[in-house]
Amino acid sequence: MPKILLLSDTHSDIDDIVLKRASEVDQVWHAGDIGAISVTDALKQSAPLKAVYGNIDQATIRAEFPKELIFDCEGIRVYMTHIAGYPGRYNATTRKALEQHQPNLVICGHSHILKVMRDPKYGHLHMNPGAIGRNGFHKARTMLRFKIEQGQIKDLEVLEYKR
Repeated sequence: MPKILLLSDTHSDIDDIVLKRASEVDQVWHAGDIGAISVTDALKQSAPLKAVYGNIDQATIRAEFPKELIFDCEGIRVYMTHIAGYPGRYNATTRKALEQHQPNLVICGHSHILKVMRDPKYGHLHMNPGAIGRNGFHKARTMLRFKIEQGQIKDLEVLEYKR
């Protein structure tokens, strides 16, 4: 039953709050716009990391992390990319991936807007953790924390901090 910390849009900003939360979980998942490789290097010191690059990420980050990830975790098929849209408004690349891989959980970032919702068309749970970095238009810094157990997402928490 892994405990996951899901974050996005650090935009080169990593602080003690994020690192403390990362040290409390079994895995950290980063949904892009990392900003600086020092962010992922620091996260890797706390827990195993899965990440995708975002639209602001330069060559060093793009060389280490893919644009999208498809993986299984405790009976959940996960699709993660930075720019996906959201239920009813997915971009063409995401729609193709959803049809091909049929994930149970779709994760994205980019919008800086925290969103967790079911997709009635494709039947998966959609998560966008918002933005945890200080750069951007968001009013609060947010991350998500949850557990995965036997194909179920449990104990979902929103972690919110002042900018």
